[in-house]
Amino acid sequence: MQERHLFEYAVIRVVPRVEREEFLNVGVILLCSSRGFLQIRYTLNEARLRAAFGELDMEELQSRLQAFEKVCSGRREGGPIGQLGTASRFRWLTANRSTIVQTSAVHPGLCLDPTETLEKLYRDLVL
Repeated sequence: MQERHLFEYAVIRVVPRVEREEFLNVGVILLCSSRGFLQIRYTLNEARLRAAFGELDMEELQSRLQAFEKVCSGRREGGPIGQLGTASRFRWLTANRSTIVQTSAVHPGLCLDPTETLEKLYRDLVL
């Protein structure tokens, strides 16, 4: 029998007007510490976002999500936060914030393969 691994994930949301608390899910970030796995999967569906919220700065949204990717990668381009350990980077990315890109509460689970689990969560929660 294959070993199951504890994972944690959060949904990435676009929240154009924080005071209205309306959002659309655009991605998922998943941490599996035992596998050293921290990845993000997202899509900016411009038509869907504009239908829900009207005018948005898509370049700014893309830039913010690319910053998430850079921190996830754990390389120099992730800046000082990108140099932290995997779990610390995840905690930083999923911290509460009042900005246009936010994350949901963190949820745990068990998985056999974190890459497959990330893809399944992405399909179920974003697409």
